[in-house]
Amino acid sequence: MTLAVAITLVALAALLYSEWRDSRTGVWLAKPLASTGFLLTALAAGALSSAYGRVVLVALALGWLGDVLLIPKESRRAFAAGLASFLLGHLAYAVAFAVRGIDPEAGAVAAALVAVPSLAVARWLWPFVPDRMRIPVAAYVGVISLMVVCALGVSAFRAHTAIALGALAFYASDLAVARQRFVAESFTNKLWGLPLYYGAQLLLAATAGG
Repeated sequence: MTLAVAITLVALAALLYSEWRDSRTGVWLAKPLASTGFLLTALAAGALSSAYGRVVLVALALGWLGDVLLIPKESRRAFAAGLASFLLGHLAYAVAFAVRGIDPEAGAVAAALVAVPSLAVARWLWPFVPDRMRIPVAAYVGVISLMVVCALGVSAFRAHTAIALGALAFYASDLAVARQRFVAESFTNKLWGLPLYYGAQLLLAATAGG
């Protein structure tokens, strides 16, 4: 597992450098490799040995696909497809957490807590989102919020802090993606968003073995 994590971390450093230099060739090389690292991490953790692990692996694979689809800067179709891939990935995570076991009371409390920042994010983002993207973006906010609620519910039920931290880091990293895409393009968005994203995926991948 150490080697797989190292692949992601080294490729992440290369990805950040490529983004800073605006090297699309570098991004095309580094980003899929960084994402491959979290797939290998899940496999090394034993993802194939349980239903939970296999569903997590599906979620990670959808994340890998979404990462590649989001590389082109100017393609609306690729961005929409990437958004759909990540939406399905979050649904897969929610299913995985349900398989793991969610405490109903903890889930209800988590839903109330997550609703506040999610509504605030939607209100902040809404004026910047083009009309054609409003339904997909609203659906995405709803699904990632559901994923976080399920993660907090399973974390409380099974005391798996890594699941909660991974889900929360994923949620935060998507704020950087939203800001980059709809509000203001800046390398700063990637400087904090990409490490959060890859850290989140690695944390969740590491739980795949049970």
